[in-house]
Amino acid sequence: MSGVMKRMGMIFRAKANKALDRAEDPRETLDYSYQKQLELLQKVRRGVADVATSRKRLELQLNQLQSQSSKLEDQGRKALALGREDLAREALSRRAALQQQVTDLETQHQTLQGEEEKLTLAAQRLQAKVDAFRTKKETIKATYTAAQAQTRIGEAFSGISEEMGDVGLAIQRAEDKTAQLQARAGAIDELLASGALDDPSGMAKDDIQAELDRLSGGTDVELELQRMKAELAGGSSQQQAIEGGTGQGQSQSQPQDTPRFDKQ
Repeated sequence: MSGVMKRMGMIFRAKANKALDRAEDPRETLDYSYQKQLELLQKVRRGVADVATSRKRLELQLNQLQSQSSKLEDQGRKALALGREDLAREALSRRAALQQQVTDLETQHQTLQGEEEKLTLAAQRLQAKVDAFRTKKETIKATYTAAQAQTRIGEAFSGISEEMGDVGLAIQRAEDKTAQLQARAGAIDELLASGALDDPSGMAKDDIQAELDRLSGGTDVELELQRMKAELAGGSSQQQAIEGGTGQGQSQSQPQDTPRFDKQ
């Protein structure tokens, strides 16, 4: 039972994979991947912006602490000028505490500035990769679209070829049927002419009339043949008469005696 279930599962996965392969469009997959890369690039840029914002805040705090430190230093000088050493000592103590905060903030500022530079470089590299992927994506999409169009054209030509084959067979059958009808019509005409079939006009000829027509047709041929023979014979007689008359005229025109010439 387990073997049957495994085979069924394999068949189901194979069919599902085939169906997914047919349904998958590489262009949509590429567009989806490009969209995900853009989202990642946007996150990196937001990270760079956040680090830059934190660095800017530290800079503002440093400016404030440095201002306070300068103010406390001035207060200490004034206190000493007025003979208030105790106030001068208090001002310098506060200034020392602020200076420690300034040192800590400067360390954090340098760290944030280094992170900002790293993230900026990473964002630039990622931007270059995304741009290259976009170019590659569009190239692949154009190639796939062209190949798909060529495939459809080939399939169309294949279908047209099959249809033309069927059309050729239909034309051959039509020509054969037309030839059969023409042969049948010719046979019917011959049968009608011979009298084997009744005249469609309703005026049927009997056998006696058919025989008379046949004899009449033969007589006309014999008469025409005799006329042609007579013409040929008459032409030969006239030619012979012309040739005979020409010979007699020449014999009569010749003199009987040789002329004599008198001597002087």
